[in-house]
Amino acid sequence: MRKELTGIARGLRRRQTDAERKLWSHFRDRQIDGWKFKRQVAHGRYVLDFFCFEASLVIEVDGAQHADERAEYDRMRTAYLEREGPRVLRFWNSDVLDNIDGVLATIYLALGQLQAPSPGALRRQKFTATRGEARRPLPRGRGGAPASGEGDENQ
Repeated sequence: MRKELTGIARGLRRRQTDAERKLWSHFRDRQIDGWKFKRQVAHGRYVLDFFCFEASLVIEVDGAQHADERAEYDRMRTAYLEREGPRVLRFWNSDVLDNIDGVLATIYLALGQLQAPSPGALRRQKFTATRGEARRPLPRGRGGAPASGEGDENQ
């Protein structure tokens, strides 16, 4: 099934809708605060329009056919995906084409609740987790630690 979905995803990347093409032009090359998005990604038993692995965020762009005949399918699909972990945002093609700034603002808000990644951050995080090391502490006076002279009773 995975190979079938990968082939389908490849075909969908070649046949993007105008709305997907427009949104991809804003996602590609980490233009959204350094977040990396992939398009037409096989995930479980579905092909996702856009997926940010680091933020576990799915972006779906729906045409008019999703309003009637595919509405129930989309609800089931969204429920399945959210049970698996990713958050799902859905936009209409017309919103992407006519109000790209509003769509991007909604995506920024969804991502704004998370710290933007730096290149290699996930590799470093996995490396330190496997070695059992804690993160380096903040310097004195930062992040709630008392500044020099404050709270020192030996002075």
